[in-house]
Amino acid sequence: MTGKATVCLWFNGGIEDAARFYCRTFPDTMLLDSETAPEGVPDTPQGKTYVVNLSIMGIPVMLLDGGPHYPQTEAFSFQVSTEDQAETDRLWTAILASGGSEGQCGWCKDRWGVSWQIVPRQLTDGLADPDREVASRVQQAMMPMKKIDIAAIQAARIGEGV
Repeated sequence: MTGKATVCLWFNGGIEDAARFYCRTFPDTMLLDSETAPEGVPDTPQGKTYVVNLSIMGIPVMLLDGGPHYPQTEAFSFQVSTEDQAETDRLWTAILASGGSEGQCGWCKDRWGVSWQIVPRQLTDGLADPDREVASRVQQAMMPMKKIDIAAIQAARIGEGV
């Protein structure tokens, strides 16, 4: 891996499947290399793949198969900015179809417990609108959503349906 900082995600198995899913699902994502366990790695048989290094949307990430000691939590998530409803739908559907679960406000989890925020650019633009009344309408429109509906966000931004 290159760079000074790398995100390390602790898994309890499934790192090769997760890496393949991430490479197939997210743009600009590629497998870099993997490592098998030498003798003496706790909870890991010698020769088992226990590290997979990849770049997820340009971010260096190490998947570590460290066992059941530290499960994934929502305290860490990838925020993915999408350009349109088709891209938002594609990513959301891929995560859920692979065994994931949906959350509120654009959040979902993949089947390995990693949290993802699938956030259309139109939502972040609306939340950052300098007119705080507009930003408030966008916030209120987003709150009941699971997957973000860009048309509803745009309608809230211009004051329709309020």
